[in-house]
Amino acid sequence: MSSPALHRLPVRMLGDLVSPRALERILQDAAHARGTTSDKLDAVMLEDILKREVFKRLQLSVPAALAKRRVSDVIDQLLKTTQERLLPSFAENTIVQLEDGAKRFGLYFDWPEAQRLRGILGVARQEEEAGKDTGMLLQEGQDLIARMERRLQEGLVAQAQDLAELQATFRRVQAMGGKEVRRLENLISQLADAQKQGTLLPAEVERARNITFTLRKQLESSVVQTLTAEGNVDAPQMAPVSAEMQAEVQARVLVLEQEHATRQLADLGREFGPLLHARADLDARHNKLKNQQHGGSLLPEVVSAWRTELEAARDAALSVQRSELDTISAQLAGLPDSPTVQAARLKLDVARMTLSGGGLATDELRELSVTLNALTSPDLDQAAAELLLERQRELMDVERAAREVPGADMDLAPGLEAARAAMARGEDVDLAALWTLLERRMGEAAQQREDFDARADHVVNEYDTVRHLAGETTQRLGRLAESLRAQRRLGPMSADARENYTQTLADAEAMLQEARAEYRAAQEVTSTFGADALSGLLDVFDFGGGMGDGPLDSGSGGGGIFGVGAAVTPSADPRPNDAWLVQGGVILEGVHDAGAVKLASLLDQASALGLRHLSARDAAYAWVAQQDNGGRWRLARARDEASLSLNAGRWVQQG
Repeated sequence: MSSPALHRLPVRMLGDLVSPRALERILQDAAHARGTTSDKLDAVMLEDILKREVFKRLQLSVPAALAKRRVSDVIDQLLKTTQERLLPSFAENTIVQLEDGAKRFGLYFDWPEAQRLRGILGVARQEEEAGKDTGMLLQEGQDLIARMERRLQEGLVAQAQDLAELQATFRRVQAMGGKEVRRLENLISQLADAQKQGTLLPAEVERARNITFTLRKQLESSVVQTLTAEGNVDAPQMAPVSAEMQAEVQARVLVLEQEHATRQLADLGREFGPLLHARADLDARHNKLKNQQHGGSLLPEVVSAWRTELEAARDAALSVQRSELDTISAQLAGLPDSPTVQAARLKLDVARMTLSGGGLATDELRELSVTLNALTSPDLDQAAAELLLERQRELMDVERAAREVPGADMDLAPGLEAARAAMARGEDVDLAALWTLLERRMGEAAQQREDFDARADHVVNEYDTVRHLAGETTQRLGRLAESLRAQRRLGPMSADARENYTQTLADAEAMLQEARAEYRAAQEVTSTFGADALSGLLDVFDFGGGMGDGPLDSGSGGGGIFGVGAAVTPSADPRPNDAWLVQGGVILEGVHDAGAVKLASLLDQASALGLRHLSARDAAYAWVAQQDNGGRWRLARARDEASLSLNAGRWVQQG
């Protein structure tokens, strides 16, 4: 079986290793050598070309083992496509397919690819009605659909990662209650449903992040306030502990702000990517903010102000480009009809529809400007003008490809600028050196991806050796390991996806080191106190375990920290139900309930820290414990704080 678009499969699947233009040329030459054309190649001939010409070409930029594996992947997909007889992405192009693609990605109307697809679709309909060839428009539309499919899959991986973190944070702040906690719960439910349906909800993700940021800051601030209040009335020797904890909480608040600002800045980079590509000054300032982020000095307020500025700059750029388009349109109208002018008018129509949809048409306007210069220059004959336009199209191919390759933008910038200047003077330019440099970077990026995948496999395998340990560190490592599994399964990545993969790897490897350190510490505790004490202590911190999903808190809505309280000496009361007397991590009085046993182990550690009061909450109970002068702890629980205070408050305070 052959398909008019079957030869596009290796171009798409291998375009991250070798330039698509070079692959097209290899396929054309190989097809010619076999007495046919590239669009008439069948699966058998394509497989032979992949094993021979393409494999040989790949070895110029990547190791042979990597080249062999990638070629094998293409052959597997080629056989699958042939067996299925019809694969939408590679079937013969029709406007109906573009319309289906536009509908499928209709939710993502603000994506540059979706905006351009709408423009191409509108022009393609007009051309088809006029009986003109729409092949080039349809091919570009299919390429845009393929790019959006990749973007969707990458987005779903990132959204799953966000959802896991939001769910983990919700378990920490759930006990706070209130309208914002309920809003967060609703948003998480919406995101979970969307994830199952394969739909992206970026606005909901952003709202949920903002709410969790606010709630976590409130949570930490309440701990500071509680410690300050308790430190003012507690014994003098406890003040240094409270001061140290306050400093730790304040440091966590700063980390929260940095994490929030980092996420906001990354979102802006994706949302305003076309504007940043078009405006070197804005791109430089965005990179400066990235440097501040890496230095730990970027604040959320700065990022919010940057968003406002970018929105204004985008509106201004749209206005300028509409004006440029009107000028170019008037100039084209005065030129005599020719195939080149007709192609320029098509591009003009696509740019107009892209701008009307709110997207920037920077590349199209630049190409149109060069076209006008070539067609109106008195120094160029028709042949020279056609050559210049072909070089311009090739230069744009280099630029677009470089945007997806790490480090290529910076490497190619001087050469691209020189080529543009030469073309503006009407000079011919040989772009072979730029392609060579780009493909070298492509090869390095492919090898880097191999290294990333190997590192991801290592983290996932190592996580399996420590996953039996409870605690926040292991839980977060587990979430990161799951994200790495999903990222590992992605095909060729966009620049944004690669950056996210890099960050996930760095976070996971750091968390793995912490988990190993905790494991070594746990081994030391085991050798000193025995396995039972270790198990009890670790399980208390397992928010998904026997104590439920709620966080330890300070008794006033805070989480993850012990509270230091003053002892009161009331009259004697009998021990109520759901109460225990504990010493040395052992229950002296009361039923040996699993939750109480776990907290008994924790209270022994609290004693070693010099703490005398502990409040905690899990999914089922509110807990409180206080130590008496003899070192014994009075521990009690109830369904809520009010019942706890009413039923066991006086008995606990007898400590």
